[in-house]
Amino acid sequence: MATSTEAGSEGANSAQTNGTNKSKKKQNKVDESDLLTVPEGWKEKPFTQEDNPRGLLEGSSFATLFPKYREAYLKECWPLVQKALGDCEIKATLDLIEGSMTVSTSRKTFDPYVIIRARDLIKLLARSVPFEQAVRILQDDMACDIIKIGSLVRNRERFVKRRQRLIGPKGSTLKALELLTSCYVMVQGNTVSALGPYNGLKEVRKVVLDTMKNVHPIYNIKTLMIKRELSKDPELRMQSWERFLPNFKHKNLSKRKEPKKKTVKRVYTPFPPPQPESQMDKELATGEFFLRESQKRRKKLEEIKVKQAEALTKKQEERNKAFIPPEENPAVKAKRAPTETKIDIEAIKDKVKKAKRKKLGAPPVNKVAETASASVKKKKKRS
Repeated sequence: MATSTEAGSEGANSAQTNGTNKSKKKQNKVDESDLLTVPEGWKEKPFTQEDNPRGLLEGSSFATLFPKYREAYLKECWPLVQKALGDCEIKATLDLIEGSMTVSTSRKTFDPYVIIRARDLIKLLARSVPFEQAVRILQDDMACDIIKIGSLVRNRERFVKRRQRLIGPKGSTLKALELLTSCYVMVQGNTVSALGPYNGLKEVRKVVLDTMKNVHPIYNIKTLMIKRELSKDPELRMQSWERFLPNFKHKNLSKRKEPKKKTVKRVYTPFPPPQPESQMDKELATGEFFLRESQKRRKKLEEIKVKQAEALTKKQEERNKAFIPPEENPAVKAKRAPTETKIDIEAIKDKVKKAKRKKLGAPPVNKVAETASASVKKKKKRS
């Protein structure tokens, strides 16, 4: 009996352990899906001096050159740059003689990554990004990306057209890209400067590179709009979005015109072409070589006479062509009107006479006859 109770307790324990394992697996699955999303309103804690009270062991500095046309703007905004970097304990110097900007750490600097952000700040200022936008790089959730597009297209005219296509009419394409990616994008010269969150910078780089590869930016903007709508649905978070995204196929409409004269490549043969026959070989083949001079002359004269006769006959035929009458078309016979559709002319005449009498006010036919007979009787009586 003891053995049976022990077996029963072991079975119950095993069932409990299986149930707990399944519940743990379910919890793990839920936890994994939750880990993929960041909670709303969550922000990483800022790096303060309490996190690194002893400061940095060694100093570091970065320098960047700027073009001549940016000198006037940098002179005006440099006090603001020094103030913004001074809050992060970074020293900034502007050298107008060399045309360079330098940032370096100090003894009070506590954040080891702030020097990288300061370097990006002076890079953006050198790339014609305004100070109000470039200062945002000092925030923790901001990053920048400078895309070099000058070497992607060889032809200069084609490069200018594609760069203008990226900007769009009155900057509309660039504005749409900024709204969808929540990034600031600046196209200047051979570079594109982008400033914003990491996900947005990734999309901006893809759109810029595709545009330089002759893919219109409207296709990528359309996919970004669809992704933006799909991200609002929590049910589609763990699903693939490929079925919703449009698949644009490249269509080459301009077909290459084939040349009129096609050159056919000859088959290579190691043997040289056969040697052309000389005049003597031709005469030997026809037997003219063995004829006398008088016979050769006679033969030539006969050939000339034959050619002259052929030419005369051709000329005569061309002259006779003018005297050959042209072929006349057969005369079309007038069709007789069918008897059924004949017009009664006498009936029409009577109708016309009656109409005339009515218009002129003539008396009716019976009265006319009576007056005529009365006048005849009177004449007889007188006589």
